[in-house]
Amino acid sequence: MFILKKQDVEISTIQHPKREQQIPVLHYQGQTFRLISVFKASQEEEARALWRDFTDNQGKACVLLEESDRFSVWGKIRLDQLSGDPGDRARLDVFTQASILLLQAVYMDIEDFLGTRQAALFKKEIAAKLQQWQFPQVSSPEEVKNLLEMNPQKDRLLSWKENHIITLLQELHRLGKSYFGNTNFAHSVVDKLQGMPEEERSLFLSWLNQSPLSKLWH
Repeated sequence: MFILKKQDVEISTIQHPKREQQIPVLHYQGQTFRLISVFKASQEEEARALWRDFTDNQGKACVLLEESDRFSVWGKIRLDQLSGDPGDRARLDVFTQASILLLQAVYMDIEDFLGTRQAALFKKEIAAKLQQWQFPQVSSPEEVKNLLEMNPQKDRLLSWKENHIITLLQELHRLGKSYFGNTNFAHSVVDKLQGMPEEERSLFLSWLNQSPLSKLWH
């Protein structure tokens, strides 16, 4: 939608309503945008590709901000979406957080029980699936590495939709079964989510139990 320079916009931060985290926001002509992803100056092509994907393929209003040392992509929001009222985005943030924790748990189990070679192969396979399904913000090996190492309770979450979360959990189950030879790894979801606040964990488990995924993860 927009390709802008630093002097065209005003950037500030606001407090996230549910986490102890400041959220960068960009203001332009009365519109507000939330930071989606940051790229180095050498990654202009990747930044433009992500921006075009959001604008052309997903129909989102986005800003590509060009600075001397970096590029950044920002998605349009309403400030009331960031209020204390937990709407769809807040629910999806919880589901995203839980799915990343499950992904990390399976990855660590593979590394612990099957070794680093199998873990590296799993990382390569899950990266290919994320790219195949065009997951936002995980288009490079480095971003997948960050996904496996991030703290989803403190680090900035990815802007995934419900279909992304369902696809991830389906693929994760399929890959886990192929590595372990059984589905026992999927039987202790609650244990893998102990780091989440109880209210958020219950919200995710309630959604999971009502979805087709309940037959896979329980």
